[in-house]
Amino acid sequence: MASVTPFMYRCPSCRTRNRIPADQVGKTGKCGKCGSPLATADLRNTQPVMLSDQNFSNLILNSPLPAIVDCWAPWCSACKALTPIIHDLASEYAGRLRVGKLNVDANPVTASTYNTLSIPTLLIFDAGYLRDTLIGALPKQEIIYKILPYIG
Repeated sequence: MASVTPFMYRCPSCRTRNRIPADQVGKTGKCGKCGSPLATADLRNTQPVMLSDQNFSNLILNSPLPAIVDCWAPWCSACKALTPIIHDLASEYAGRLRVGKLNVDANPVTASTYNTLSIPTLLIFDAGYLRDTLIGALPKQEIIYKILPYIG
């Protein structure tokens, strides 16, 4: 019988990484360190989350998973070329990586906070901290190479 790799899920209270067995996804567990409840339903999300200035902190900085944010604009052709890759990452790394999309024209506060001067820009977060910034419409394999250390 093949073993299934457990999901790693950060406690929103103490930020400790917890192992969540695949058969427990969707159930509420508890943190092994502080005992806080862990709502694991978002481990099933296979689509990018739409981000705004209002929800960015909650969805990305407090994310129980490492996160990658696609900073884009509707008029940007390179951003449009990157969109299928972003959707593929959300699907392929569901439960291991939160994928978000931030329209920089509609959300200038967050865009300026992270010094997004060129688009597309990909921001990689882990444990609430910006870990890496990728600029331009990069190939999928290069993006995966950059996120692997955080989802391993």
